[in-house]
Amino acid sequence: MAGSSYGTVFRITTWGESHGKALGVVIDGCPAGLELEESHIQRYLDRRRPGVSAISTPRRENDAVEILSGVFEGRTTGTPILLMIRNTSQISGDYSEIAACYRPGHADYTFDQKYGFRDYRGGGRSSGRETAGRVAAGAVACRILEQLGVNVCAYTRSIGPVEADMNRFDRAAILSTPTAMPDRTADEAAVRYLEEIKKATDSVGGCMECMIDGMPAGIGDPVFEKLDANLAKAAMSIGAVKAVEIGDGCLVSSRRGSENNDGFCVSDGRILKSSNHAGGILGGISDGDRIVIRAHVKPTPSIYLTQRTVNTDGQETDINIKGRHDPVIVPRAVVVLECMTALTVLDAMMINMSARMDSLIDFYRK
Repeated sequence: MAGSSYGTVFRITTWGESHGKALGVVIDGCPAGLELEESHIQRYLDRRRPGVSAISTPRRENDAVEILSGVFEGRTTGTPILLMIRNTSQISGDYSEIAACYRPGHADYTFDQKYGFRDYRGGGRSSGRETAGRVAAGAVACRILEQLGVNVCAYTRSIGPVEADMNRFDRAAILSTPTAMPDRTADEAAVRYLEEIKKATDSVGGCMECMIDGMPAGIGDPVFEKLDANLAKAAMSIGAVKAVEIGDGCLVSSRRGSENNDGFCVSDGRILKSSNHAGGILGGISDGDRIVIRAHVKPTPSIYLTQRTVNTDGQETDINIKGRHDPVIVPRAVVVLECMTALTVLDAMMINMSARMDSLIDFYRK
């Protein structure tokens, strides 16, 4: 299988399946000397792990990370870092009855068409559980970015019809509400709405948003390696994401140029923008303003309602999916977006170190 690696300089490769013995990630290109221990990574995995609230799947996994290589005496050595998370709560028997059927909304049919064989237990590599490795790697990237003065923060913008009011933005609420919303009033409304969805044995989608603050201007490239293009790829690589916006996104298509252009001004000797419709990126390159990326997530495809499908023999049939599933994916996917964003931004910043001759001279001729 190709496509399990991501990044150029700071490069990661995720491995493992939903119902295998373990899953994880290999990080290559992490600088030596970074203080790193398992607790730094665990707090990110705890935000993603299942079974921690009434609105997530009842599958309970500790998602305890183990650092197997690349760290000595609490610091990275510059060699590949192997992070492993063991699976401890898989119930593969939940999927035996649907082994010969294609679940609506899942990758069962496309996997069969591509490989002629698939791991039907929870979706194998296409399961949302694969993202645990991304989060573990992203936690390391976030730790590096913090030392560079760059902060990445993702949260739930909406669940179904319930949207957070950004005028009530409370960063602490992101980590303390079950929905990961930055608005406690909207969180309460979303929880009530999700109770209705669960009673109807259905699921719902939503939107998550990520902000990057402290990003210097000049990061990214103007053609095929645009920063916004790579951020969009990072977000779209998250299994349930179906659309991505940068800045004002789709709203710009109905505006005039005079309404949408961000004017420039000078404040305390610094060049700034008077607005940020562009979302911090111009021509594929960061402009020094806050970067805003928004990802729209589809409803959880595994629902308990009877659905119409086709089996592997090409016969139409009904299907009832068992197992333990989230009524909404968004709250647990928020940290995945945060980590994929961090991985993309860090890699772009590391690539950018070789963009200018004066930077090379400053580094090697101190």
